[in-house]
Amino acid sequence: MMPIPFRLISKVDFADDADNVRYDSASKRIYVGFGSGGIGIINAVDGKQVGSIKLAAHPEAFELERQGHRIFVNVPTARHVAVIDRDKGEVIATWKTDGAFGNFPMALDEANHRLFVGCRLPSKLVVLDTASGKTVTSVGISGDPDDIFYDSKRHRVYVICGAGKIDIIDQTDANTYKALAKINTADGARSGLFVPERDALFVAVPHRGSQRAEIRRYQIE
Repeated sequence: MMPIPFRLISKVDFADDADNVRYDSASKRIYVGFGSGGIGIINAVDGKQVGSIKLAAHPEAFELERQGHRIFVNVPTARHVAVIDRDKGEVIATWKTDGAFGNFPMALDEANHRLFVGCRLPSKLVVLDTASGKTVTSVGISGDPDDIFYDSKRHRVYVICGAGKIDIIDQTDANTYKALAKINTADGARSGLFVPERDALFVAVPHRGSQRAEIRRYQIE
């Protein structure tokens, strides 16, 4: 098999712990969470850094509004969700997560103005109203949540948890949520990818003891 050629055309040095990355196709900008508290901004056209946004601590998952100008960022060490105005390039609000901490994963239902935040202490899915920042409700989930995806076709939330479960939460309406099912995976399997075009959820399983490292595909009915 012939190798696929890649050519390095630019490099941006964030110095420490570059983590989550999001792309805004409208502005052609790339947003990167990094370091002890920042979101770096890169011009996707020339690959150069054009700015950064200061946060209170290291950012974990974050989501970009497509019909607005905000970024919602989990900042677990600061125990809040930071709301950024990406036109102003600054934090304009911070939201609490219903008394729960360890807010790492996040997903957005922009049509219904709902933000889904996975917390580890205690383990629960917190639903926030993106118009007000207030908690709508919360649902208990399995331990060590690390990835969340929203299925707009089925009105479901999928939470991939390191405790060896995929938690499926049903969205009856924008204010009503209930636990629908728990699918067994493997201990430590907490990273994944939801591909709505294929109705598939992929989960990364780590090597632990006799368990081999693998990628599992779950077909969604």
